[in-house]
Amino acid sequence: MTTLQQAIEQTKIAGHKAFVPYIMAGDGGLETLRPTILKLQQLEVTAIEVGIPFTDPVADGPTIERAGERALAAGVTLRKVLEELASFRAEIHVPLVVMTYFNPILAYGLEEFAKACVAGGVKGLIVPDVPLEESAILQKALNPHSIDIIQLVSLTSPPDRIARIAAASQGFVYAVTVNGITGARSSFADDLDDHFARLREASEIPVMAGFGISTPEQVISMGALSDGVIVGSAIVTALHEKNWHKIESLVLASKGVLEKSTL
Repeated sequence: MTTLQQAIEQTKIAGHKAFVPYIMAGDGGLETLRPTILKLQQLEVTAIEVGIPFTDPVADGPTIERAGERALAAGVTLRKVLEELASFRAEIHVPLVVMTYFNPILAYGLEEFAKACVAGGVKGLIVPDVPLEESAILQKALNPHSIDIIQLVSLTSPPDRIARIAAASQGFVYAVTVNGITGARSSFADDLDDHFARLREASEIPVMAGFGISTPEQVISMGALSDGVIVGSAIVTALHEKNWHKIESLVLASKGVLEKSTL
């Protein structure tokens, strides 16, 4: 069982749903990365997805795209993020998952990137522009360093592809809950329960729900279908607005506590 699986299973044993916040590294300046991760860790999140700013973020909606633009304007790069993580590695106890695109990894050099991930405490990697069929190159470079390659499965994936993605994914299966890019949604498809039932039957590792989840109520409803949730745009917005109360409300919802939102 990998570090990410263990973290999710331990959360389940505690009677909670896993909660993974997405942050854009360097939004607000690279110096914000350390206090943000340590604060989220203090809130007892299950893992943290660390987004890397990129000029062509094809999977991301306007909120995360704007955050990436702010980080890029501050001079943030993949290399600088990993070096910053390594600088306070001893303080990081929560598993980190890096979300980036393939070009920055290729430019970094696969083996050097893998070693930098180890130095920064990275336990998982999400690369949305590398499909399942092309992911062997990442597994070959990262798996020897105990870094999981997490696969995304969409709502439109047919059963045979769901089975292959579930078999290939490591750490957890990232179940995309909407068609399209990231960003808050007010509603979701009516047949998500059937989709998640098929996914959980096909997968021997945890299934996490992500994309569009932005409120405590949605954390609870999506958590009921899955092993936990990933929240991106709502976290990015809250961090940009320095609204830690909203973040705390989302984390509490994963623990079954539904606060009355102040937003």
